[in-house]
Formats: sequence, C-alpha cells, structure tokens
Amino acid sequence: MAAVATGSLVAIVTPMSADGTVDFSAWKGLIDWHIESGTRAVVVGGTTGESPTLSESELRELTERACEAASGRIAIIAGAGSSSTAVTVARVQWLSGLPIDALLVVTPAYNRPTQEGLYRHFAAVAEAADKPLILYNVPARTAVDMLPETTGRLAQLPGVVAIKE
Repeated sequence: MAAVATGSLVAIVTPMSADGTVDFSAWKGLIDWHIESGTRAVVVGGTTGESPTLSESELRELTERACEAASGRIAIIAGAGSSSTAVTVARVQWLSGLPIDALLVVTPAYNRPTQEGLYRHFAAVAEAADKPLILYNVPARTAVDMLPETTGRLAQLPGVVAIKE
C-alpha cells in the first residue's frame, strides 16, 4: 500500500471561539496556512485537536470542513478514536463517506483494556474501515500501553498501515 503522505504531517489544533465553540472561520484559514507552508497532511480531530472535548457533531463538521478546505491539496487523516469500540466503529463508518486519506485511532482511554482487549478493539475497527488505519499509542494520555507483540498482531490486519507513538 502506498504511503498516506510523506513529509510534514501535522496534528492540527482546533481553533476555539471565546464562547468555547469551534471557530470555523479560523479553521479554514489554518488549513490554508498549512497548505501554503508546505504541510503534506493534517490530522483532524486528534489529541492536539482537542477531540475529547468535541461533540460528535463538532467532530463531524470539523472533518467535513477540513475536507472542503483542503480540496485534495493535502492529505486528511481523521481522528476516529474513542474509548468505546461501538463509537469508534460508528465514526469510521460515517468517515467512509468523506474524502479522507486515513484514519487515526487511539488506544481506548480510561477503561484500560488488556492487550487482548486492545487487539479486539482495533480488529473490530479495521473490519469496519475502508480507509488506511493508523494505530495511535499514547500511554501518557490513555493509561494503557500497546505492547510490541500486540502491535505486531495488529500489523497483520488488512488496512493497518502505520502506528503513531
């Protein structure tokens, strides 16, 4: 499988208005700035983009507007992770209708699954996905560390193309 993107891949921040809502005007400007600056891909709705604080509708609109602003000029990697396998699968399904290039799925936070639980979570997500899947292991934020053995098993699943550590 070809690389999602090479060069500068940026986990983009989500600009917020003073009232705590997403500033979509600034959002388009930020995407344009990254394109003009040579960024090759942006991660939308990742940890840096404050995804845990966004509602489902905000996350959806943020991703849709990123796709519109990018217009195929850079790769879009969409954050789809959740502590719930069912929510993650549902996100992956609605994201399949957007012109994104890959999915970034973080290990489930808070509920601290076993390594087998991690495998089953990501296997269910991979089965539902029609886009390349990037696993995201960030134990300092999620309180669970995906071990190399689990990563190796997951690397065998169709669609799993990378891991972000």
